[in-house]
Amino acid sequence: MNFEQSELTEQVAQTAREFAKQHILPHVMEWDESQHFPVDVFKAMGKLGLMGVLVPEAYGGTGLSYFEYVAIIQEIAKVCGSVGLSLAAHNSLCTGHILAFGNEEQKKKYLPKLASAEWIGAWGLTEANTGSDAGNMKTTAVRDGEDWLLNGTKNWITHGKSGDIAVVIARTGEPRTKDNATAFIVEKGTPGFSGGKKENKLGMRASETAEMVFDNCRIPDANRLGEIGAGFKQSMKVLDGGRISIAALSLGIAKGALDAALKYSKERHQFDQPISNFQGISFKLADMATEIMAAELLTNQAADMKDKGMKMTREAAMAKYYASEVAVRAANEAVQIFGGYGYTKDFPVEKFYRDAKLCTIGEGTSEIQKIVIAREVLH
Repeated sequence: MNFEQSELTEQVAQTAREFAKQHILPHVMEWDESQHFPVDVFKAMGKLGLMGVLVPEAYGGTGLSYFEYVAIIQEIAKVCGSVGLSLAAHNSLCTGHILAFGNEEQKKKYLPKLASAEWIGAWGLTEANTGSDAGNMKTTAVRDGEDWLLNGTKNWITHGKSGDIAVVIARTGEPRTKDNATAFIVEKGTPGFSGGKKENKLGMRASETAEMVFDNCRIPDANRLGEIGAGFKQSMKVLDGGRISIAALSLGIAKGALDAALKYSKERHQFDQPISNFQGISFKLADMATEIMAAELLTNQAADMKDKGMKMTREAAMAKYYASEVAVRAANEAVQIFGGYGYTKDFPVEKFYRDAKLCTIGEGTSEIQKIVIAREVLH
C-alpha cells in the first residue's frame, strides 16, 4: 500500500477545503443553534461532484476512489461535523446501497439524481427498539400481488424528513429467523410514507435526524433491491463501507480539534510565554497527533482494501472504532487546552466536543465494533 497522497487526492481535498471555508464556515454556529439542515449547500456540493464521489461516471458520478472520498469527508468535517455526517450518509448508505445491489434499471433511474444532489438520500435500518438487534425489527413488508405493503417506523434516520428517496430495510420473514429482511427503494411522496419526529440532539445538529413512518405504504416489486431475504446481508456489506465514512468523519473532527488547539496554544500566553511551552500542554498535543496518525493509517488501510475489492469487515470496524474514540479524546483535550474559553461557543472546540460523541454511536456503537472485530479475530 502506498501511503503517499496522490495528486488527484490532494486536488479533490483542496476543492473540498475551499468549499468548506467559503460556504460552510461562516454559517456553522447559526445552523447548529437553529438545527437548520442546509439543503442548498448539499445541492452546491452536488455540482462539484461531492455527492456522487464513488458513483461511476456512467451514472452521473465522479467515479473516484475511497481515498478521495475519505479526504473529502475529512476536509468538510474539519469545519462542520454535521455537514460531514450528512455527506457521508448520502454517499455511502443510500447511494452506496443502490450502487452495490441495484439492478441496471434502478441504477440508471436513481444514481444520477443522487450523484447530482437533485435528490437527497436516506437509509433506514434502525428502529426504536432494534438498534443493534436488527434481526428483530418491527417494520414489515408484506407481498400484495405485484406490490409490497410497508408498515412500521424507522428511527435515527439521517434525512428522515428531508430526504427525497430512501433505501428501507423491512422484515419479510419471521423475527430472528435467517434471511428475514429485504431492502426497498421508497420515493418521497409515496402514499403512506411520511417523516416523523425530528430529534433534538446534543451535537451534529445541522444534520437532520428523524423518524420515517410507513402506513400501508405500497411499493412496486420493481423497487425491491436484490433478492427477497437478502436485506440484512446487504446492509452489513453497506455498513462495512459506511464505517470507513465514519472513520473519516471522526478523523476530520479530531484534526479540526487538534488544529484549533495548536493555534490557541501558541497564541495564549501565561507567565510571559505561550502555553505550548508547558509540558502539560505539549504532551496533550503530542498524544492527540499520535493517535490521529494511527487512526488515519487504519482508515487508509480499510479504504485501500475496499478499493481493491478485498474483504475488509475487520479493518473497517477497527478504523471506525479507533478513529471515533480518538475523535472524542482529541475534542476533550482540545477543550481542556482552551480552558474556560473552550466551554464557550465563541471557539470551535465545544462543537467538536459535542459532535465527536455521535461517531462512537452511529453505524454501530464502539461495543458493536468490538464484537465484529473479535468475531473476525477469533474466526
